[in-house]
Amino acid sequence: MTILGLGCGQPGGSAEILLTVALRAAGDAQLVRLTDLTGDDDLWWLWERLVECDGLIVSTPIINRTVAARLKTMIDFLLGPNADAAIIENLIAVRRSGAEPAVPFRVDERVLKPRVAGLIAVGGSLTPQWKSLALPLLHTTAFSMHMAVVDQVAFGGAGTPKSILLDDAALDRASRLGANVASQLGVAFDDVRYLGDPGLCPMCHLSVVDVNGAEVTCATCGSTGEWEPGGTIAWTDLTTSVISMAEKRAHAREIQETAAAHAKARADLDRRATEFGTFEHVLHP
Repeated sequence: MTILGLGCGQPGGSAEILLTVALRAAGDAQLVRLTDLTGDDDLWWLWERLVECDGLIVSTPIINRTVAARLKTMIDFLLGPNADAAIIENLIAVRRSGAEPAVPFRVDERVLKPRVAGLIAVGGSLTPQWKSLALPLLHTTAFSMHMAVVDQVAFGGAGTPKSILLDDAALDRASRLGANVASQLGVAFDDVRYLGDPGLCPMCHLSVVDVNGAEVTCATCGSTGEWEPGGTIAWTDLTTSVISMAEKRAHAREIQETAAAHAKARADLDRRATEFGTFEHVLHP
């Protein structure tokens, strides 16, 4: 059982310091710095590390209220449909039946093995509004491969290089996160114990919600519920969460059905594209 640490900040910076503390507490762990990846080949090298690992701990600086740009680039390049457990599951079933899917995403069955994750974000602000989007965005590193998030934490007050070293409580908390992740290695998704701080949502354990009248949707994962008297939330449907396999499977079906419908209209789409043309005034650097 191995744990991969993904460092998204500067080498030796506060995000990497917290990651190092977590990895040392986790035991058998390896560190990859996104700053070392320079091209597509390196990203596919990282893919191999991701599908080989049993646990993932990601640590990012908080920039513009969210995660580092290099992490967003990695997520967009590697994760999504090609790393989606339900899509992989569906493609394997379709091909075993002798058919071909409407959208033939790449299939790597290693995506389907159980994995757990821990998420760390660290920024300079002491107030929550400058950190509120970091952990929700970090969940995009975990939900495609159906990794169970065991623990997650966002730190503040570290706005200068390495200054997280002044915060002994933060270092202790990062160590506990690493140990928590290690304690759940190899456990099936539905049996993983969440060991982090509680949040409103029972699926992602965060508290960022979208409110539409009495209806509430978790902005991180999509669980749905209703406001109750007294200001509490009654969660009425957890299968709408992108963390659930039910929603992943529904999304996989939607992608294939939409693609099949578009295939029937391909000739008309190509004709319309020709008629539409391109914009005449394009600026170039």
